[in-house]
Amino acid sequence: MKSIRIFIESGKKKVFAGAVDWPGWSRSGRDEQAALIRLKEYGLRYAQFMDRAGIEFHGFPDETEFKVTERHVGNATTDFGAPSIILNADREPIGEPEYQRLRKMMLTSWLIFDEVVEGAQGRELRTGPRGGGRDLAKMLNHVHEAEQMYLKRLAWKGEKYTVDEMDKTRHDILRAFEISVHEGLPEKGPRGGAIWKPRYFVRRVVWHILDHAWEIEDRIL
Repeated sequence: MKSIRIFIESGKKKVFAGAVDWPGWSRSGRDEQAALIRLKEYGLRYAQFMDRAGIEFHGFPDETEFKVTERHVGNATTDFGAPSIILNADREPIGEPEYQRLRKMMLTSWLIFDEVVEGAQGRELRTGPRGGGRDLAKMLNHVHEAEQMYLKRLAWKGEKYTVDEMDKTRHDILRAFEISVHEGLPEKGPRGGAIWKPRYFVRRVVWHILDHAWEIEDRIL
């Protein structure tokens, strides 16, 4: 049985469990056990994403064993609903094959998101018990605004674009990631903001895109 490295990020209200080596495969729960159960439940769904990316993946729940290799105390962002802590493994250097692999994962996540959005056009999205949940237009705006914010964490100083120019933002993300891997990053951002490690950057981008793609799929009536 193959072993998959898992990280645990524990906030006060939420706990994230995620695969260290597989960006985007991360789920939350009220406690560690619930997060790990959710992570396994999403193994097949994540495997479908890996198949689209053309990357060999051995993450099916009945074929793998989770091995927790890192535990971290979360923060307000964790409790808000996003994996926020840079892992020890995120500090590992990125060679050219790994750079190409991570780049492909970002590209594939965008492809899947765009397909899901296209399929949801004109469809009603199920709301929560109190009527909550973004509609499709608000979801697109949220995703785009988040990715523009993420760019700042790689010290990117480029132009801001509208949601209709999302392709330009994605082009900047790929360029910023390339520079971060091949040329390095400063200690702090242009205005003293925090800088993310490139591995964490990809982990956050892919997780966020897949999370909302899967949300849209699950909410289509």
